[in-house]
Amino acid sequence: MHDYGSFWANPANWVAIATLIFIALAGRKIWGALACMLDARREAIRAELEEAQRLRQEAEAMLRDASARRDAALADARRLLEGAREEAQRVASAAREEAEAAARRRERMALDRIAAAEKAAVDEVRIAAAELAAEAARAVIAEAMTAETDARLVEQAIGQLPAALRAA
Repeated sequence: MHDYGSFWANPANWVAIATLIFIALAGRKIWGALACMLDARREAIRAELEEAQRLRQEAEAMLRDASARRDAALADARRLLEGAREEAQRVASAAREEAEAAARRRERMALDRIAAAEKAAVDEVRIAAAELAAEAARAVIAEAMTAETDARLVEQAIGQLPAALRAA
């Protein structure tokens, strides 16, 4: 091996110094590029986290809104169901009252028909009794009355006629 005498005269030392300078300069540039890439990545991750946070808040707001709408829909459904129940009860009550009124009307009509039938039967019996009595009276009068009795009754009726006309 060669003896170069001084540190500065040895080419291997210069190669080592140049390598160290190159590594320092290149490392600084590489470190800056890596730091820039890492900063960009960090910013991208931060933006993604902020977007995720914003999306989460929107999802929570949508969930609250959906829950509120569901609760409102349930309340509306309960009100509608209660209203339907009340309407059904009202309709059933009205139908029951109408059926009772119709039954009372039919009963009244049946009683009226019965009363009319009874009156017609009583009238028929009276007419038949009157006809029978008139026939019986005719028969009795025909048997008991003679021409002489007839004449005397007609004369008597004619005599009472002026008094009856004055009284009327």
